[in-house]
Amino acid sequence: MNRPASCLSFAAAAAALLAGCAAPPPDPVPAPLEVPTGWTQPAPAGPAPADLRGWWKAFGDPALNALVDEALAHNLDLAIAVARLREARLQGSRAAVAYRPSFAANAQTLQDISATDTYFHASIDMVWELGLFGAATSTRQAASADADAAESEAQGVRVAVVADVVRSYLDLQAARRQLRLQQELAALDARGIALAEVRQQARIGQEGELALARVRADQARAAQALPREAMAQAARALAVLLGRSAPDPAWSALPADTAAVALHPGALAELPADLVRTRPDVRSAEAQVRKAAAEVGLARSELHPRIAIMGSLLYAYNLTKNFRTRTDNVPAFGPVIDIPLFDWGRRKLQVQAQQEALNAALLGYRRAVLTGVGEAEGALAAYAAQQARAQALEQVWSGLRAQAAAGQVRQDLGLASTYDGLALRRAALQAQAEWLTAQDAQALAYVALYKALGGAPLPAPDAAQAAANDAEASR
Repeated sequence: MNRPASCLSFAAAAAALLAGCAAPPPDPVPAPLEVPTGWTQPAPAGPAPADLRGWWKAFGDPALNALVDEALAHNLDLAIAVARLREARLQGSRAAVAYRPSFAANAQTLQDISATDTYFHASIDMVWELGLFGAATSTRQAASADADAAESEAQGVRVAVVADVVRSYLDLQAARRQLRLQQELAALDARGIALAEVRQQARIGQEGELALARVRADQARAAQALPREAMAQAARALAVLLGRSAPDPAWSALPADTAAVALHPGALAELPADLVRTRPDVRSAEAQVRKAAAEVGLARSELHPRIAIMGSLLYAYNLTKNFRTRTDNVPAFGPVIDIPLFDWGRRKLQVQAQQEALNAALLGYRRAVLTGVGEAEGALAAYAAQQARAQALEQVWSGLRAQAAAGQVRQDLGLASTYDGLALRRAALQAQAEWLTAQDAQALAYVALYKALGGAPLPAPDAAQAAANDAEASR
């Protein structure tokens, strides 16, 4: 009696396999939107190519490089994003095995209907959901898209962390330079007060000259509050980004000089428009398109019958103590078919709804690309404007510095007084402060540009984590 059942089972399995082969394949994923081949805003070029994966190294500051490495290893937001990425990958691994045979074991005691015999049942059950008509493929594509979206989220956090670290560091350095210049102005104004008092005692000064000198000194002292506040805020923000409980006191130490921020000559030598694809929001939108396409395929698969193969091996033993002990082995194997009949219209509506979701995802991807291109173009324009402003202010500072040097020569020759040269020296210091501010704004525009480009292609999460582990091991 078992032979006909086996033949029927194998025939059903063969029919199911043929049905799967005849199933229509899932719809192909729509091609991504093309990005522009070039920029409308000219990108400044340099003699050397840029390091797109380490764009912050263009500043040539080892301290900044060390802070970025520390942030990539210890930032809490990044650690949370990496944990979520691992979760998404594990969920994707579960989806990959959803349409493989699964086995389960069961053991229990049962009583027959007449309540005269008690049986011990032990069984091994097998269920194999075939995932025909594109169901298995669509499920795997959806899981892969979810993992890619989580990776894009982690990349977005990484880009934001690196940009915020660089920005906070630049703000800290800018505040330190401005404070140093304000202190130099305060010292110069203190010297001016002393000379104005001497001139007043000698009755050679003009009326109100001493009062004006004291006002300038008060203004210089008051101006120091702003860079001090900026230093404290930047140091605190930097500590949070690095996962530290408190800022490093060395961060607030005044620099030895007031040198401007210098970028590597090739910092912007290579900016292909295709870098827009590296933006996390564009990559996430592309993943959403692929997931929506997979959801359409999954909804269409539900219009067809669901076919599964089930098998069971049952062992039954009579436990009743009435000397009627009996052992039975009952194998079972065969297909299970679920055919949509009365709810086919609802499933058809689900297909249409998923198709509209795919259209919305495509529009969202187009919006992400256009937004990325617009932000990158705006960042290029801002960088060019700040560069032109810095160059113009450098000319102003150079002219005033030359006049101050000439005034010093006249003082050394006895042709002018020290008090007369204070105004030129003060104007030169103010011009230097404005030029440094423009240089800092240009550096921040550089950071904003690479953030608009998605931070350029940073290392993959696993590679970044491996590098962080290697750095920890070497300590």
